[in-house]
Amino acid sequence: MIRNQAALDDLLARTRRFVREVAIPNEDRVETEDKVPSEAIEAMRSIGTFGWSIPEEYGGSGLTQEELALAFIELTQCSVAYRVIGAQNAGIGSECIIRDGTEEQKRVFLPRLATGEILGCLALTEPTAGSDATALKTTAVQDRSGDWVINGHKKFITLAPVADLFAVFARTDGRERGGDGITAFLIERGTPGLEPGPQTPKMGQEGAPIGEVFLRNCRLPADRIIGLEPGKGFRTVMKALNKQRINLAALCTGPAIRLLDEGVRYAREREQGGQQIGAYQLVQAMLAECKVEIEATRALILQTARKRDRGEDVTMDVSLCKYLATEMCCRVADRIVQVFGGEGYVKGRGIERFYRDVRAPRIYEGTSQIHLLNIGRRLLASAD
Repeated sequence: MIRNQAALDDLLARTRRFVREVAIPNEDRVETEDKVPSEAIEAMRSIGTFGWSIPEEYGGSGLTQEELALAFIELTQCSVAYRVIGAQNAGIGSECIIRDGTEEQKRVFLPRLATGEILGCLALTEPTAGSDATALKTTAVQDRSGDWVINGHKKFITLAPVADLFAVFARTDGRERGGDGITAFLIERGTPGLEPGPQTPKMGQEGAPIGEVFLRNCRLPADRIIGLEPGKGFRTVMKALNKQRINLAALCTGPAIRLLDEGVRYAREREQGGQQIGAYQLVQAMLAECKVEIEATRALILQTARKRDRGEDVTMDVSLCKYLATEMCCRVADRIVQVFGGEGYVKGRGIERFYRDVRAPRIYEGTSQIHLLNIGRRLLASAD
């Protein structure tokens, strides 16, 4: 749902200017320094990226799902690091609080997340609990004082090395698995017993750090449970991920658009055999396949976003979006490397960087295989 077309057009135009004038010129710097420059962060603050999805009453823009998808498609036509730093707060960095937080929790944390004063992260995954998130081994036990004492180990947590606020999920029922006994806690950096580890080296996405989180007798008062209800955390995170999977699909469509633009430009300038390589039909076919898949994916994302804005159940739709978009983006990256040939494999033009960067989304927030299983199960369950 688009509430005000003129206001949205202005936001998208300002986002395009940021991508063109600030983000793209600094992409090599981000990779070299493994950090988003402060001036780029300030530029993102000026267009409100940190608070795009946070309700207006808490300092955000309150974008609808459709508006947010369109904004993310524009923002991500540059290195992945920009959207991880500048827009995680507009996704999983805040969504658990938005969905199920108390009024006090929203009032305390959402305005600071909306401005980018603090960065939020979602600490769910563990060394032995990835696709099966209900198999968490992190535990939280309430002592006689009423405080909760948390012990555990989280892994592959986006922004963990730099985040200020951690949404941590722990078992509070003493069982080994199951969603009903998982509780969500809000823990601020500096809380005794919360120990974020160093940045984990990875194959791509420089400037967007991931890392481990260690919880060693981390003591929290009961008012740090999201919604103040123990045992409701798994439902909270599933609500957040239902929205985030639409976001992620949009976040994978932007890089695919950028890659295709680069491929078309190169096909018009590069000559081989006495003519532009774009004159060769097999090159044209690769570019055409990219265009078809991008437009089909964009259409599905916006259709799903509108359904969610109308309050419809999109549980299967978000799996369709997440699976299609993440797989599509990798196929586009592979074809564009092929169009560039040797220039696409070596450093210099940034094509190999995108090839590395876009591989991760097929793994996180539910692997492609998990989403296929979800789609298949729901298809069979809905059959007459």
